[in-house]
Amino acid sequence: MAGNGPPPSGNARRRNSDPVAGTVLPAEGYTGPSPDLPGGHDYDSRTLGWYETWRHSPQAATFLATDWQRLHMLAELVEKYWAEPSKELLSEIRLTEASMGGTPADRMRLRWSLGQAEVGKGAARAMERAAARRGDDPRKRLRAVGDE
Repeated sequence: MAGNGPPPSGNARRRNSDPVAGTVLPAEGYTGPSPDLPGGHDYDSRTLGWYETWRHSPQAATFLATDWQRLHMLAELVEKYWAEPSKELLSEIRLTEASMGGTPADRMRLRWSLGQAEVGKGAARAMERAAARRGDDPRKRLRAVGDE
């Protein structure tokens, strides 16, 4: 996307602190109250599924009344897109979803991150190995064969 620049490096070291604090979103998604889609019974099942995905997404934890209103207006465009797909409609949907943190790049731009989700044994071991690589002692990288 033109004008946004490269994504920030996870290993960057800055002498000055970032003036904008990041927001940590719930990794399991939003479980709080959210409005139903007005006139939901009139929508295609794909539009209803799209709305439910957004309704329970981690991003929904940040939504105010105006954001829900915008999502309701966008649902009408999504419905029109399913009825008659067009490049123009898809472009507007993509643009609006981007402003609401729809992709990983959008969330990085907004300085949103997901909280720690439950990880399996393989992911935990990968995190241990990554932590050992960052340490000063190379012996921390050693492991016995068969330990996983």
